[in-house]
Amino acid sequence: MHQYLKAIGFDHLKTKKDLKEVLRDTKENFTSHEETANIEGEIVCEYKKEYSEAMGIIMCGDYDGEEFEMEYYFPYLKGSGITSYEDIIVEKRMDRDMYLGVCEDVRVGISLIFHLINGMEYRQVKNSGGVSKKSTSLTLSAMALSGSILLPIKKNDYQLQSQQEEARNRMMLLSAAKSGDEKAMETLTLEDMDTYSKVSKKLMTNDVYTIVDTYFMPYGAECDQYSILGEILKIRSCRNERTGTELYVFTMDVNELQFDVCVPKNSIFGVPEVGRRFKANIWLQGIINFQ
Repeated sequence: MHQYLKAIGFDHLKTKKDLKEVLRDTKENFTSHEETANIEGEIVCEYKKEYSEAMGIIMCGDYDGEEFEMEYYFPYLKGSGITSYEDIIVEKRMDRDMYLGVCEDVRVGISLIFHLINGMEYRQVKNSGGVSKKSTSLTLSAMALSGSILLPIKKNDYQLQSQQEEARNRMMLLSAAKSGDEKAMETLTLEDMDTYSKVSKKLMTNDVYTIVDTYFMPYGAECDQYSILGEILKIRSCRNERTGTELYVFTMDVNELQFDVCVPKNSIFGVPEVGRRFKANIWLQGIINFQ
């Protein structure tokens, strides 16, 4: 049973029988249905069922002309807006016919690995002649099983301007280092050492979350799971139509990346408000926008 079904409101699923009933509902009362052929010429099917606005379950499998055989399923959240215009690499998983995306955005400083939601569309575009890197953008989204609300760090206008300039300069250095600039690599190394020294001294008297404003770092053994802390820009309430579970969808700013995160209301510690921060462990998803 996929653990992130709880993130979209299916917290009542206790047995395989309960799961089969939900999957049967997804297949029989689907919102959309797509078919395409894989490399071997076999028909690949996808059933998508929305259980709330922009979120639900996707079932994928093979169709032999008479019967559909499910290979895998996963819950999804369709994000809003554009998160990144950086180059994206798509890789097929070894164990099943599903895809992971990799995006190296300089604002984060690490390779972001995400579960590709529109894998069926990617197959179709790939089969019709390939994907042009210049005509794609990325919309990220995420799911969290729980999380905590933190108060924001108070900053004056000078501190905000200084932070923006530092972030902009760091992005330029990371871009140069990515292109092979040795001087930029050396500067980044010295800056990281200086930052480590300053933070180590402050941690002796300050709480870590009054020093660290936002972060985005890998979490656990799975490559597409991360631990995040970021500012809440928007809050949307919704409900799972089947279970009635109340959910929040936060539009987050994490390391200057903007994306949506869904989480059950009863799993949040604290009162969410725009401007406050949200800390959680997430499963990262993404949609490649083919233009």
